[in-house]
Formats: sequence, C-alpha cells, structure tokens
Amino acid sequence: MEQHRSRPPNGGRRRGAPRTPLPPQARRGAGGRRPAPGAERAGRPFRVAPQLSPGGFPGPRLTGLGGGLFCAAAMVLLGFVDQLLFGGSLTLYGVLFVPVCVLTALWVRGGDLLTAPVVVPIGFAAGLLPVADGSGGVLGRLMGLVTGLATQAGWLYGGTLIAGVIVLVRRVRWVRSRRRRG
Repeated sequence: MEQHRSRPPNGGRRRGAPRTPLPPQARRGAGGRRPAPGAERAGRPFRVAPQLSPGGFPGPRLTGLGGGLFCAAAMVLLGFVDQLLFGGSLTLYGVLFVPVCVLTALWVRGGDLLTAPVVVPIGFAAGLLPVADGSGGVLGRLMGLVTGLATQAGWLYGGTLIAGVIVLVRRVRWVRSRRRRG
C-alpha cells in the first residue's frame, strides 16, 4: 500500500515561495529571553541571565502541575516531619503551610498563575494525612482528616488567601508589562 506524504519536502517550504520571517519570540534565545548585547555578533553562544524572583535570588518557574506537585510533596514531607518530631502538632503544620503557599505562588510561572490558589488547599489536605489522628483503620483515618481540616480551616483559608493575593499582584504586574511592550 502506498503512503503519501502529508507535507511538502524541503522543511515545509514550497519551491519558489518567499521565505517568511520568524516571529519575534522565535528569534530570541533560550526561554524567549533576549541574548546579551553583542553576543550574537561575536559568533559565540550567548548566556541567558537567570530569572530572578521578587526577593532578588534565582527562583524556579513551575508549571501549574509542577506547582501542585511541589506544594503536595512539600506538605507531605512537612507532615511526616511534624509527626516524627512533634507528635503531629496541627498548629505547627498550619504555620508551616503558610511559607509553602508563598513559595508556590512565587514560583509558578506567569502563564499558570491562577492555578496556585487552587493547588495549595489540595497540598494542605495531602500533607494532613500523616498528621491527622486516625485509629481504627481507613474510616478512622478519614475521620481524623475531616477533623483536621475542620479545626485547621483558619490556616487553610489564610494560606490560600495569601497565595491568591500574591498571584493577583503578579498577574496585574504581568498584564501591565505586556501592555507597555505591546
């Protein structure tokens, strides 16, 4: 059986067709950032400066899924540490939740900003599993989880609110910078 090509040869260009210029984002260096001045002209590869977080130190840029995985993994780890060292103190767990919310909101990349306030409560609930009092099997553990969520709702809402405020501020700054460029 004969198979036909789905696209023309020569990398998609037809013979005689004018070469279309690349869009601005394709002409830039790695990650869409511009190269250092003079780096392209010198014929050497250019270095891209690390992206700085609001605190002035290099910070990761996580996707929405990556932010959720970071938050859940950090809270589960903190939950196990809390259970091991402090016997499952729910107040300490709530206090530790707030910096994780801040880091998640700061480290999520600009395109996925609105996912941060959604994933932090999920991370809180995931990390509460090792901390929650639960005896008597699965139903006892589930009852301990529900009780922990009810008694620590202040920390849960507070951390989510902080993440939401950080995300809104970052989003407003992002929109303003895009308007200035455009």
